[in-house]
Amino acid sequence: MTIRDVEHTPPPPSMEGFGMGLSSPLYWFYEMTHVALNPSRALAHATHAFFKSPSNPVSSTTIGKSISAACEMFERATRRYAQPEWDIEHTVVEGRLAPVSVEAVWERPFCRLLHFDRQVAITHKPDPRVLVIAPMSGHYATLLRGTVEALLPDHDVYITDWIDARMVPMSEGRFDLDDYIDYIIGMLRLLGSDTHVLAVCQPGVPALCAISVMEANEEAHVPESLMLMGSPIDTRVSPTQVNQVAEKRGIDWFRRNVITKVPFPNPGFMRDVYPGFLQLNGFMSMNLDRHLEAHSKLFQHLVEGDGDSAAAHRKFYDEYLAVMDLTAEFYLQTVDSVFIRQLLPKGEFVHRGIRVDPSKVKRVALMTMEGEQDDITGLGQTQAAHTLCSNIPEEKRLHYMQPGVGHYGVFNGSRFRNEILPRMAAFIRAND
Repeated sequence: MTIRDVEHTPPPPSMEGFGMGLSSPLYWFYEMTHVALNPSRALAHATHAFFKSPSNPVSSTTIGKSISAACEMFERATRRYAQPEWDIEHTVVEGRLAPVSVEAVWERPFCRLLHFDRQVAITHKPDPRVLVIAPMSGHYATLLRGTVEALLPDHDVYITDWIDARMVPMSEGRFDLDDYIDYIIGMLRLLGSDTHVLAVCQPGVPALCAISVMEANEEAHVPESLMLMGSPIDTRVSPTQVNQVAEKRGIDWFRRNVITKVPFPNPGFMRDVYPGFLQLNGFMSMNLDRHLEAHSKLFQHLVEGDGDSAAAHRKFYDEYLAVMDLTAEFYLQTVDSVFIRQLLPKGEFVHRGIRVDPSKVKRVALMTMEGEQDDITGLGQTQAAHTLCSNIPEEKRLHYMQPGVGHYGVFNGSRFRNEILPRMAAFIRAND
């Protein structure tokens, strides 16, 4: 199973039927169950190593391979998946292999700004600077590893690395959509005006708001361009299942049913969050048969010794099963203002008490990108940004719809690398 197999899986904003409230013990039960399984997981790991060892004559038998495979399956099914590493050590710049180091250049309680520093020749002409704003929607920024890898040969890349809310102590305060916008403004002020912003999916709205606020204040550090990929700018256009679920339930239902408190001993103890495991449950349940089939095939691959197929499975699920909690205030405000009330396209979105007006955007070029088969962000929802930004000159606008791809295919995969990226790179160069 590959990431493309689940790119059409719409992640619902919630899971009905849990009956959760702020006092719900579900997160606490989840945490205690994970701890209680530690001894069993350790035993499974040791047994797996014993039956996998070449020095064990049973390891080459079907029984030995089956026991080893079963132990690995149990260990993987019961572990908590940590934030994946970027694993980007090199890129190719002008035909030469260039080492890449990842360093944090800006940090706040809920986000770090990472820079992929390429060790290029001194004579190399500076490439356009691109700020990639990763979605804060359950998965880590490493989900955009392929996007970053594709950009690195010809661009100086930065990316937002959002922090798991359960790891942020209550003493650090709240984090809501207003704070998200402020974070983006702070990063743009740091990077300077010769920056191009790429917002992937969810951050399209706060990115557009941040730039609108900066333009309204006539700030000097507005970016050269804003590129929006599969972003829910106006969810009234071609509404998807995600949009319909949000409107049907209403914000009070979400507040009652999917918000809980971080349990002890996590650093964010007692913080109100939308737990990552609930989001993951939503992802998994909508294509449960596919996931069960994929794990059944993993068992077969392990028994048969098909290392390549097993490695591909591990690589995908190590990323897919790594999830983070979102602060309750950010999650609820996003669901309410973007998916339920559609405040930005209605001209009613407010940041820090002041109405956000995208028509103030004049100096920033705008490119929007959509996937023909996107069933998370419907066709036209991203393109709606052009209507809102009515004062951008026509020569600084571009919209592109990629045939044959869903949501994930807009920012990753072969179609992205071969068809979307060249257009995006040309747009950047034209407005650099």
